[in-house]
Amino acid sequence: MDKRDPVAEVEAAMIAIRRRQTRRTFAVQSGGPDPVQEVLDAIEAAEPDPVGVNGVATALGVDQPRASKLVAAAVTAGLVRREADQADGRRTNLVLTPAGRAQLETVHTHRRTHFAAAMSEWTPEERTAFASLLTRFLTALDR
Repeated sequence: MDKRDPVAEVEAAMIAIRRRQTRRTFAVQSGGPDPVQEVLDAIEAAEPDPVGVNGVATALGVDQPRASKLVAAAVTAGLVRREADQADGRRTNLVLTPAGRAQLETVHTHRRTHFAAAMSEWTPEERTAFASLLTRFLTALDR
């Protein structure tokens, strides 16, 4: 009889994922500037809604001054531009530049290649089930 606790196994897997994320494994392997990549990911995740520095801070779990520095680095790198919010002139929205979109595509391709390799021996049904369950799990965690 299998005595493994599925919840404990999920916890261990999530810890392993967090450690990989902390080391920024995928960003480093793809050659992307890791803190700037996080800014790009946060802006992309907010689309189509506008996002400013405070939104990036919230998405990254950092304070506003740190987010401001990260955004400034992304702007300096030509990956993000600041735009006045047409609905509220006091706000500045962050918009991905073509170079920022290209960087995102490069990193997405790199990540997906690694994920596909990790699931290469899985059946299409297993991949679909995993994607569905993982998405459902993350949605439940956010509640």
